[in-house]
Amino acid sequence: MVGEVRGVNRGELGAALRALRQASGKEAKAVARSALMSTSKLSKIETGKTAPSVADVESILTAIGVSDEVKSEYLGVVRASTTETTAWRLVRRMGVHKAQQQTRALESQMTLLRLFQPALIPGLLQTPEYIRAILSRHDLTEDVLTRTTTARLERQQVLYDSTKELHFVITENVLRWRIVSAPRMAEQIGRLIALSRLPNIDMRVVPFAAEQKDIANHAFVIRDDRTVTVETVHAELVVTDPRDVSQYVKKFEGFASVALTGDDMRSMLGSVQDDFLREQETG
Repeated sequence: MVGEVRGVNRGELGAALRALRQASGKEAKAVARSALMSTSKLSKIETGKTAPSVADVESILTAIGVSDEVKSEYLGVVRASTTETTAWRLVRRMGVHKAQQQTRALESQMTLLRLFQPALIPGLLQTPEYIRAILSRHDLTEDVLTRTTTARLERQQVLYDSTKELHFVITENVLRWRIVSAPRMAEQIGRLIALSRLPNIDMRVVPFAAEQKDIANHAFVIRDDRTVTVETVHAELVVTDPRDVSQYVKKFEGFASVALTGDDMRSMLGSVQDDFLREQETG
C-alpha cells in the first residue's frame, strides 16, 4: 500500500512521497505550488537529492491530500529519521505485511540490488513453505502470517523484471541450515537453481572450502549503491553516508570474488539437493 511507511532514509522517503503524489493523480507543479515550494525543490526531495524537513513533508502531504492517519505516520518517521533505525516492535505494531508492501515499493524504484545473506535464503528467493517457516517463528496471528506470506510472494515479481539487475551472494551455511524439512529444503534449493538461470540474476555461493579474508557478520542489502539496509536482532538500520555504503559494497564484492558462480555453483546446489533427497528416501 502506498500509504504505509516504516523507517526510511531520505531517498526512500522521497520515492514514497512521489508514489503518493502519482497515486493521487496530481501533477508535481500543482503539489509544489500548494506546498509553497518550487517544482525543482519537490523534484529533488522526490529523488532523494534533498533531505526534506518535517515542515516540508507535512506541506507535501497536505498538498497531496492524504488522510490524517497517513500524514501522522509519515511525520513520525521523519522526526525519528535522524537515527535511521526502526525497531522490529514498531514494525510489528504497524503490521509486518505492510512492511513487505513498503519494501516492494522500494524495490520497484531501484535498478541494482546487491544482497549478502550468511544465514537464510534471501526473502526474494524463498519458497512459500520456507517463508511461512521463517515468519511462524514470530508471534503472528494466522491472518497476519498469511497476509505477510502473500506480500512477500508478490515482492518476488521483481525477479522477472529485466530492467532490474539482481546480485545475490549467500554462504554454504544458508543451504544446509534446517529451516524446513528435508523434502522442502530440496524444493527450496531447486528453486535457487531455476532462478539462477534468469538473465538478470547473478547468484553466488561462498563454499566452506573457500579461504576467507573477511567475516560474514550479518545480512545486508545494497540498493543502487545509495542505501544499505542491515537487519539486526532488534531493529533495521538504514545506511546512507556514501563512505559507509562503499564499505558494504567492498565487503559484498570481496565475498562475491571467492564464491562459486554459474555451472560450478549449480553443481554444488545440486549436490546439496541430492543430500536432502537421499535423507528423505532413508528417513
